[in-house]
Amino acid sequence: MKGTTYKRCSCVNPNTGRPYGRSCPKLRRPGGSWHPTHGVWQYQCELPPTADGKRRPLRRGGFATKADADTELDRIRTLLAMADDTDDATRIGDLIAAAISRREPLTIRRLLHSDGEHDDITIGEWLDYWLASRRSLRETTRRNYADNIRKYLKPHLGPIKLVRLTGKHVAAMFDAINARNEELEALRADPDLNLGSRIVGDRRTMKPVGPTAQRRIQAALRAALNHAIRRQMITYNVATHIELPPARSAKPLVWTDQRVAEWRRTGRIPSPVMVWTAEQTGAFLDHIIDDPLYAMYHLIALRGLRRGEACGLHRADLDLDALTLTVRHQVVVEAWKLNLTAPKTDGSEATIALDTITARLLRENLEQQDDLRERAGAAWVETGLVFTREDGSMIHPDYVTRRFKEAIAETGLPPVRLHDLRHGAATLALAGGADIKTVQAMLRHSTIVLTANTYTSVLPQVARDAAKAAAALVPRRRQRRHGASTGSAQFQYQTRQS
Repeated sequence: MKGTTYKRCSCVNPNTGRPYGRSCPKLRRPGGSWHPTHGVWQYQCELPPTADGKRRPLRRGGFATKADADTELDRIRTLLAMADDTDDATRIGDLIAAAISRREPLTIRRLLHSDGEHDDITIGEWLDYWLASRRSLRETTRRNYADNIRKYLKPHLGPIKLVRLTGKHVAAMFDAINARNEELEALRADPDLNLGSRIVGDRRTMKPVGPTAQRRIQAALRAALNHAIRRQMITYNVATHIELPPARSAKPLVWTDQRVAEWRRTGRIPSPVMVWTAEQTGAFLDHIIDDPLYAMYHLIALRGLRRGEACGLHRADLDLDALTLTVRHQVVVEAWKLNLTAPKTDGSEATIALDTITARLLRENLEQQDDLRERAGAAWVETGLVFTREDGSMIHPDYVTRRFKEAIAETGLPPVRLHDLRHGAATLALAGGADIKTVQAMLRHSTIVLTANTYTSVLPQVARDAAKAAAALVPRRRQRRHGASTGSAQFQYQTRQS
């Protein structure tokens, strides 16, 4: 049952008096593309034979677009692929034929071997069961799935029966999310709400659900429904063909003098991801040199660790004599509770080279920690971490971010996010002459393509040096006289001679 889709119309051939069908010359434009308004799309396929062996060709039309016809044909293929034997195929063919004759949507539940046992299961119940049954998920993936289920999928889709879920339900969920995004943006933009109620204050701190986050929500639902298909509870994944806005990663931009001047004048930040120059990074580190978290910020700014990885760095993972550290843990926040987990991805667990200055700062930090341990005595909380509070316990990652923002405000430097220090470490490495493969290893990106696509905008002096080097490669025997115009006799003479 391969099936095909095609376009046809009802125009009549004046020579034969019969409809053109698929051969009407108006179906295509002169260039060969399909005419957008002439004709309708159809599909044809062959269902399994009836119980008495009769062939069952199926044609259905009236689709506005090829995608609509392909979608229904795909549903038929999915249903027929679930047949275990000839009898199953015949019964599924009967179901498809009956639904089409009644002009019902092809969202037929898998009836074979189930007898309606899954009719009462809701989306919320299935999501809970599905997540609990997944044994091989990484902890970070499980946590992300759980967050999306709790925040979005169950509130919007939870009460709906699993077998009744349609694409309209899923589309309505994303419409509601986008409406909420608009509400949050309006609340943040309204200066009169600074002294609003507790609810308004909470709303102002919430982040809109952007395109990337929406695709993660879709991915969680799609994975859960795929599992339901494998369990023969449903036959079609309605989350597969939902159209979402494209997720474009913001490219880092450097805070040049011109951008800083514009920011001071208007308050506008050119990009969600901004990077300090080497001078700006140095000014920040100079300002916080006496801060207890100075060594951590220095490590993030120079070696590109993530916030949670810096908070989860263990003393046992430092080899300061060999000038290396190994990333094996990260601190994550779940409902304000701190948990020590594996890094973000398998590739994130790696050894990173250190420079002598960073190694010296880390050694000094450990010595200060030893003094604190001795003074605390029995009150010391032994975590084995490099960066701790005064009693040895974990530092909350949110405090690291909050202190970072406070320090920037104290310096008057243009704003960057704490995670942007990681981007800054990459641009500093490139400016220092490191190749893209070395930067990929430092940041522990899964592919070099991700590194190259992210850091196409580097520090201004690197771009200028590259332009100068490129120009120097072109051999020239003559130089244009300074001040000569393109209309001068000298220029015309040189052009004719060349």
